[in-house]
Amino acid sequence: MTAPATPTPPTQADRTDTLRVLICDEMNPGNLEHDGFQIDYQGNMDRAETLRRLPDYDALITRSRTKVDRELIDAAGPRLKVIGRGGVGVDNIDLDYASLRGLLVLNAPESNNVSAAELAVMHLMAAARGLTRSDSLTRAGQWDRKYLGLELKDRTLGIVGLGRIGSIVADRAQGLRMNVVAFDPYVPDSKFERLGVTRAATLDDLLAQVDAITVHTPDRRDARHDRRRAARPPEEGRGRRERRARRHHRRTGPGGRPAQRPPVRRRGGRVRGRTPTPDHIFLHAPNLGITAHLGANTVEAQARVGAEIVSRVLDALHGDVSKGAVNAPALDAKTMEALGGYLTLGEKLGRVLSQLLPGAHDVEVTFRGEFPADPAPVVTSVLVGYLSGSTDETPNMINARALARERGVNIAIREEGDSPDYQTEVIVKVTGGDGHKERTRTVGGTVFGRSPRLTRLRDFRVELEPDGYILIASNQDKPGAVAKLSTLLGSWGVNIAGMALGRAEKGGQALFTLTLDDALTPGQLAQVRELDVIDSAYLVRA
Repeated sequence: MTAPATPTPPTQADRTDTLRVLICDEMNPGNLEHDGFQIDYQGNMDRAETLRRLPDYDALITRSRTKVDRELIDAAGPRLKVIGRGGVGVDNIDLDYASLRGLLVLNAPESNNVSAAELAVMHLMAAARGLTRSDSLTRAGQWDRKYLGLELKDRTLGIVGLGRIGSIVADRAQGLRMNVVAFDPYVPDSKFERLGVTRAATLDDLLAQVDAITVHTPDRRDARHDRRRAARPPEEGRGRRERRARRHHRRTGPGGRPAQRPPVRRRGGRVRGRTPTPDHIFLHAPNLGITAHLGANTVEAQARVGAEIVSRVLDALHGDVSKGAVNAPALDAKTMEALGGYLTLGEKLGRVLSQLLPGAHDVEVTFRGEFPADPAPVVTSVLVGYLSGSTDETPNMINARALARERGVNIAIREEGDSPDYQTEVIVKVTGGDGHKERTRTVGGTVFGRSPRLTRLRDFRVELEPDGYILIASNQDKPGAVAKLSTLLGSWGVNIAGMALGRAEKGGQALFTLTLDDALTPGQLAQVRELDVIDSAYLVRA
């Protein structure tokens, strides 16, 4: 069995035409010749032309110019599967609507890392030597040689955010023989040790000991950080870190020294704004170096970003979404290998519950035991199964959570200790009703090797492979129930492929399941329910 993943577009084995990719913005896409793909590149394509041509493509690649809004997404039609954004941001893409439509959105943030880091180091060196001040005075005809700058050797640089760019800045600063201190609550100690960077326990701790500071705090929208970020106090958030850093500099200048020292230079971070007006105070500050958004503007970065986003889009069209996925779980090959059976299990549990209790408003997923990888993606696969067949959109690992939110479904996740019967177990409970009478249904399962097993129905222990049609029947624990039902099924020519029994206590309520090769008609299911040995009966398809 294969695990549910992000939607895998048709491959060459499934269709006769090639997979087509449209690049509508200016970039250096590198090699456009790839077997099985037709890549059409037309930089700066006007919007009307993009709207007209897009329905014929499986993927769209843009930079920041093209606005991928609802109009464009709707115009694309059902063929479009992937949207690639060259570079870091995806502000020009309606991410929520793309997710709702099941479109995978990718970016290539690493391509600009070196260029952005080098720009930060450039500003750092310019600040240390008063370059902007001297440049302004010299252009005004003043030959001022009295200004004393600073050597960076043996100075201390503070880095807020030790991510990809911050790490490169740390390496370059160490090459200048600087001491480096960093604050980043999201990064483990092992990375600080590997980079040879001193860890600051708090932002105030960092600000008290540095001569200059550089800020590299990304948006951190990645779902992998959500639970860790939610558990941290608000003062560790990005916005507050940056505000405190700015207040500190306004009070003292770098390192707590007098403010006439070369000022702090900020690079990285996410500053929303526009080009300053001619009378803006920044433009009249002789010690302030200002550049446009040039972090990625190098020949090398532009070559990398185009080739990288093309490569990632082509991989995604073949089902590999392990790199650059913005709105889907980044399931690399190792994670897929570890969780593959559980993803399949989650989808099957959700599908069974969708037939036992459709229209639920609460979905609770409980994980018991030690899983081979973070089981969070299994929750999404449960939603894929539960929403299947009940919405106009086809649920998948991209849009399942968005579809659940749209339908008002609340999602809860619990982690418990060991399962009493299995090494790992996934238990899903749904709750729904019309406001007058609430009902709940619970199913559970585990994985043997890579093969899912159904282990729980309501409060009953069972063990069967969730495959095909499953007849779930409850009865009093007395002899004859299974025999009567089997005889009835045999009279219709319906073959029983498997059976599992469960009971709460001897002589009490019991439950048994039969895996059938064929479905039952509504009339046949009604006859099953009329048997005097059957209390209730449901037919589901796993």
